[in-house]
Amino acid sequence: MTLPTENPATLDMIWGARAIGALINRNPRVTFALLETNQIPGAKKIGGRWCVSLHKLRETFGLTEAA
Repeated sequence: MTLPTENPATLDMIWGARAIGALINRNPRVTFALLETNQIPGAKKIGGRWCVSLHKLRETFGLTEAA
């Protein structure tokens, strides 16, 4: 069995605050602040790692399909 990679083009979930920040064009410090203050809808901390649906990020931040 092969596991999917964490490539935003192949998964609906984005894992890790740095990857989330890269997609929303924010530096890591700002991204962590947004996550910790629940300003990114749908973001959850699972096993000590942040994750959020790519669909939610697109909806919230107006990202295009290419993002």
